[in-house]
Amino acid sequence: MLKKILKIGREKNMLSLTTSLVSAIFGLAGFMLLTRSLDIDIFGDWVLFVTLASFLDMLRFGLTSTALVRFASTDNISERESYLGASYKIGLYAVGVISFLLWSGFLIMSSSDINITGGYRLFAIWYPLLSLLNLSWNNSISYLQAHQDFKRILYIRLFSVLPFFLFLLLNFIWLKLGIKEILYAFLISNLLPSIFVFVKHWDGLSHIKKATKESIDKMLNFGKFSMGTLIGSSLLRSADTIIIGMSPILGSVGVALYAIPLKLIDLLAIPLRSFSITAYPKMSKKSIDGDIEGFKKIFYTYSGAITLLFIPLAIFCYFFAEQLIIILGGSGYSDNMTTLINVFRIFVVYSILLPADRFTGVALDSINRPKFNFYKVLVMASANVIGDLIAVFWIGSLESVAIVTVLFTIIGIILGYIYLNKFVPVKVSNIFYEGVNFFKNIRQYI
Repeated sequence: MLKKILKIGREKNMLSLTTSLVSAIFGLAGFMLLTRSLDIDIFGDWVLFVTLASFLDMLRFGLTSTALVRFASTDNISERESYLGASYKIGLYAVGVISFLLWSGFLIMSSSDINITGGYRLFAIWYPLLSLLNLSWNNSISYLQAHQDFKRILYIRLFSVLPFFLFLLLNFIWLKLGIKEILYAFLISNLLPSIFVFVKHWDGLSHIKKATKESIDKMLNFGKFSMGTLIGSSLLRSADTIIIGMSPILGSVGVALYAIPLKLIDLLAIPLRSFSITAYPKMSKKSIDGDIEGFKKIFYTYSGAITLLFIPLAIFCYFFAEQLIIILGGSGYSDNMTTLINVFRIFVVYSILLPADRFTGVALDSINRPKFNFYKVLVMASANVIGDLIAVFWIGSLESVAIVTVLFTIIGIILGYIYLNKFVPVKVSNIFYEGVNFFKNIRQYI
């Protein structure tokens, strides 16, 4: 029995899931501490800062992360090191460009008496430093993902989330510090894992001289589409918060309210993220080897299993929405409970649609068709932004913003299957068949 448990614990899907769970658990606990440590409007400013930072992180790592996972999966050590160094070099250039644009823009606006406040001010001043501090550990995660080394990824994640959580806990119980001190702790928590991967030579800095023009060009050629895809994906998550923050009616309070049901949905997406991380290199290898049937088998199994897993979770969350919101946000949000419950239940519908949307995108990248995944996400992001603008500035309700999320996801699913069928014929019915088959024969997968 002990050997069986240890075997399950070493299995790649389980290690990937464990990594996602660790990040999510500490992230959720930190989120709960922040909702109870900060006033609702200040908490909204923090959410806006983190959302904007995540969006630009997607832009930076979109250039290299997916390409590094694909190209560094080779068995040729010199090629792997060349791609790793190229990824780091591209990342440094991206940090420089973004820092120049943000700081120069901030100085110009400040000299023109344009008042930048709240989360936008925090972002303009501090994101350039954050982008430098988290470059190394994010680059190393992509490299380790290429070899499905999820044990080391778990170590890196622990270095990034555990110190910040411990600070938030100490701050809640004793220190009672404000948002600036919390920001400083957040920056330090991103520095620590970067030091760790630098010492271990996992980040690519020591291989930067091995980056060739060919490896850089190859990554950029692939990355120009994957970056667009990741920017679009980030817009799908971030546009809601950013646009709500611009509203003179909803503002920082609206951002804080919207963040609570959104955080709960992030928990539902943990299995999706972890399984898509393990599915991508497997599907890529099948595609490179020309094993189309093997490719389709993985696609059907993963997307079907996660969809079936989400259904009972979604039902539970729907009926216990109020209790879950109270656990996460505390009693300080009780005056807005009706709105929070409505938004959360709309997101529950969205969560069931997520696997179909995510795995069509993974499949397109795996068959080296990132351009079509980019087109899909571009249409979804455009629909989301337009819908959010209408929902926020015309209708003026958080519920309408959540409904837009469901609608653009349906659009993405339809486009994803249309594009995928251009290259690999897939049947929707096989997704459910293989999903059921996965749970019937789950022992063979562990």
